[in-house]
Amino acid sequence: MKRKVVDFSKFSSIRVGGKRELFIVESIDELSKFKDFRIVGGANNLLVSPSGDLQLIQLSKEFDYINIEDQFISIGGATPNGKIFNFAKQNDISGFEFLQNLPSTLGGMVKMNAGVKEYETFNNLISITTERGYINKIDIDFGYRHTEIDGVIFEAKFQIKKGFSRELVEKFKSMRSNQPKEPSAGSTFKNPQGFSAGKLIEDVGLKGFRVGDMAFSDIHANFLVNLGGGQFSEAISLIQMAEDRVFSKFGVKLEREICIVE
Repeated sequence: MKRKVVDFSKFSSIRVGGKRELFIVESIDELSKFKDFRIVGGANNLLVSPSGDLQLIQLSKEFDYINIEDQFISIGGATPNGKIFNFAKQNDISGFEFLQNLPSTLGGMVKMNAGVKEYETFNNLISITTERGYINKIDIDFGYRHTEIDGVIFEAKFQIKKGFSRELVEKFKSMRSNQPKEPSAGSTFKNPQGFSAGKLIEDVGLKGFRVGDMAFSDIHANFLVNLGGGQFSEAISLIQMAEDRVFSKFGVKLEREICIVE
């Protein structure tokens, strides 16, 4: 099995972490060799500790593919979102417009039920394939930015619906115009029902608040950004601070969208 050492302060989208060993999985059968592991994908919504006991794995390029079969499209778990977006645009397939400028791979996108507002990954999903086999969408518990998928997503199948919408692409582009440019892992917290996580963080005085080189963005408070040499401990301190202050002032428990790997 292939392995490599990855510096997560350079590899992850938030540019935080240290050097950790990464195992490259080239077949579904290889997964049985691991017990306590975490799949990192493109490390786009991850905050990775410089040290930890979990084995970190990544799917190989064998799982980077897009195939059309009749009225369905099958996508490998390691396929980048940008590649999926471009394929959908070129082949006039709707349902993937929100993927423009949304860094991730197919596996992470499905696991989080990524999307924008009501435009979600699961809207056109038919099934997934994990190490446990083929699983129909109807048998998966999912909701807003959440699924109960227990396993590694090696492939997902979607219903093909024609009509790629450039209007939606522009709409999503406009909606993301207030997102910070500094390295981040996307939204830090999910929006609690009836609330905006960013507004809650702002209302407890943490918008723009900084610990070391990590801060809640002064553009959008729900984005934890790296201002240069941000450290894992600084990020954790800010996350816990936001959770404590919001619960103390509003009685609202923030649920993390960012995934912490130790």
